[in-house]
Amino acid sequence: MGSRQVTFRGQQITVAGLGVSGISAARALAGLGASVTVVDGGDNEGLRARAEELRAEGVAVRLADAETLPEGTELVVTSPGWKPGSPLFAAAAAVGVDVVGDVEIAWRLRGPGAAPWLAVTGTNGKTTTTRMLAAILEAAGLRTAAVGNIGTPIVDLVLGEEKFDVLAVELSSYQLHWAPSLRAHSAAVLNLAPDHLDWHGSMRAYAADKGRVYEGNQVACVYNVADPATEELVRAADVEEGCRAIGFTLGTPAPSQLGVVEGLLVDRAFVADRQKQAQELAEVTDVRPPVPHNIANALAAAALARAYGVEPAAVREGLRAFRPDPHRIEHVADVDSVAYVDDSKATNTHAAEASLASYESIVWIAGGLAKGATFDELVQKAAPRLRGVVLIGADRALIREALARHAPGVPVVDLDRTDTGAMSAAVQEAARLAKSGDTVLMAPACASMDMFTNYNKRGEAFAAAVRELDAASA
Repeated sequence: MGSRQVTFRGQQITVAGLGVSGISAARALAGLGASVTVVDGGDNEGLRARAEELRAEGVAVRLADAETLPEGTELVVTSPGWKPGSPLFAAAAAVGVDVVGDVEIAWRLRGPGAAPWLAVTGTNGKTTTTRMLAAILEAAGLRTAAVGNIGTPIVDLVLGEEKFDVLAVELSSYQLHWAPSLRAHSAAVLNLAPDHLDWHGSMRAYAADKGRVYEGNQVACVYNVADPATEELVRAADVEEGCRAIGFTLGTPAPSQLGVVEGLLVDRAFVADRQKQAQELAEVTDVRPPVPHNIANALAAAALARAYGVEPAAVREGLRAFRPDPHRIEHVADVDSVAYVDDSKATNTHAAEASLASYESIVWIAGGLAKGATFDELVQKAAPRLRGVVLIGADRALIREALARHAPGVPVVDLDRTDTGAMSAAVQEAARLAKSGDTVLMAPACASMDMFTNYNKRGEAFAAAVRELDAASA
C-alpha cells in the first residue's frame, strides 16, 4: 500500500480499551517504535491473560483504572465504544492531548500510492452494503477487502504486506467521531434514525458524526433520496472541488441518481448524458433477498462502485455473487405453507421497520432490550400487515402498549419469559397464529442481551426452534 508515513516513533501513546481494536492498535504502535500503555477499567481473568500477552511484547498495561491519564501521554487512541465524556478523555483535554480512534491511526499510516477508501455509514445496512460493494469491486477484477467496522482490524490491514487497489470501509458513528482527518474517495450515508443517543448525547450530534464521512470526499457523496437528512449532511460537507452529490432511490431516478425502473437497477449519474440516458446495471432479482431496503443497499453499493469507475457488468456480477450474512432477513424454512424469516440483526426500530415493510401478512416476533426506543411509529406503520404478534424479552411491555394504541385488533401473545428457551415457545405460538401464505418474522426491534449473548445467538435459537417445528410437522 505504498511507503508508510510512520509518525509515532518515540511517542508516549495511551490506548484506551483492551478489546480487539485496542490490542490491534497497541501492537501496531509498539511495532512502529511508540511507547505504549493500554488502560482498561476491568480486571478479570480474560483481561489479565490479554495483558500478559501484551506485556511480553513490551506494551505496558494498566487494569482496573480507566480514568487516570498515564504521565507523559502525548496521544490517546481509543476503542470505538468509549464515550466522549469519559474521565480519561477529560484528563487528556485538560493537558491538550488529542484523542483519536484506530481508524484515524490507520488513515495516518497510509503512505503515497495507498489504496483509496470507499466509505459506508448509516444507522442500518452498513455491513451488507460494504460487503456488496466489495463483491462488485472483486467482480471488476480489483484487489479489495471489506474492512473497518467488519473483518480485519483496519490498522492491521494498512500495515500488512498485501497490496490493494481500493478498500470498502464500513464506519460506525463511533469510529467517525474519532477520525478527524479521514478523507474518502467517495462515501455513502445510507439512512439516519435515532440510535446510540446515550453515547452521542443527541440526535444532532449523532447525525454530525455520521456526516463526517463526507468531509473531503473527492468524487461522490452518495445519499438516500428517501431520507432528506442524508442529503442535508452532503450540503453541509466541505468536499473537494468537483465532488458530486449522487442520490439513490427505489423510484425512477432523476439525473445524478441511481434507481429502479421496471424491475431494473439503473444509473443516471455516471453516464455521458444523464438528462436523457439511463444505464442498466442489474435486475432487481439479482439482489438477494430482493426486499426494498436491501435493494436500496445494492443501489448505494453500486453508486460507490460506479464513482470509482467500475463497469456496469461488474455491478451485476458482484450482486449475483453476494451472499448476505446470517440473521439478516434470512429465510429459514417453510412449514405448512408459512415462511419463517430470521432478521435478528434488526436490533432497533428503524431496522425492524424496513424488515416489516418487506412482507404482506406477518406474524411478528419482537422484544428484548429497547435501549430507550419508543415503538408507536413502528407499530402504526406495520399495523396493516400484522396477522399477530408474539412478544418476548425484558421490554416487551413497551411494544405491547404501542400495539394496544395503534393495532388494537391484532392478536398479541405476551410471553412473560426472558430465558433462552422462550424462543421455542415464541415460534410455537407464532405458528398457531399464522395461516397459509403468512410470514413469521423474527425482527425484534430490540437488542438481545436480556436473553442472549448477541443477536447471532438469538437468530440461531430462532432457526433451531423452526427446525424443531418443521420436524414435528413432517
